[in-house]
Amino acid sequence: MNEFTIYANEYLSQDIQGYYHTNYLRYGNPGNPDYLNDLKNTFDNFSEEKLNNAINQLYNILKNDLSQFNKSLTICVVPRSKAENTYSHNQLLFKKVIQAIIDELGFNDGSDYIIRHTDTKTTHLAHTEYGGNGDMPYPGITQNTCNISNTVSGKNILLIDDIYTNNVNIDEDVIQTLLYSGAKSVIFYAVGKTV
Repeated sequence: MNEFTIYANEYLSQDIQGYYHTNYLRYGNPGNPDYLNDLKNTFDNFSEEKLNNAINQLYNILKNDLSQFNKSLTICVVPRSKAENTYSHNQLLFKKVIQAIIDELGFNDGSDYIIRHTDTKTTHLAHTEYGGNGDMPYPGITQNTCNISNTVSGKNILLIDDIYTNNVNIDEDVIQTLLYSGAKSVIFYAVGKTV
């Protein structure tokens, strides 16, 4: 597991400690964690075999990496870009794997503390016809497009996302929203970090 710092900017009021498993080198490149893209299942058309393979790869990585964190943390998940109720079960597998790891390792389950109710632009597809409805990131977009549980208040949060990309600012905005909502502290973990 690798460490990095998410630096304060217009989206985020303070530096945040971050961790990631591996470099994200773009889909299809040798050594890239393509299973993360497979789990997005953007068009809901991947085979059960492909999805199960991706689930198993993610499960093993998360089990190893997350076992290194204090189990008193509450794990939250960065929501996908569209309203959660518009996705099929097979498009929410990243979150489902995290929920299984939370249960197995004994973390506090905050996986439903942030639920998207209004579509935002799918940032990694924004330059294509598949970017969809909604806005690109702006400061406060998480508060405006998500329901945030009141139980965030006072919690030490481990916020998880699949891929962190510097300067997109989705993760920064979610972290700031958790802090605004009373989180005692937030640390961040992504499986992949864009190079």
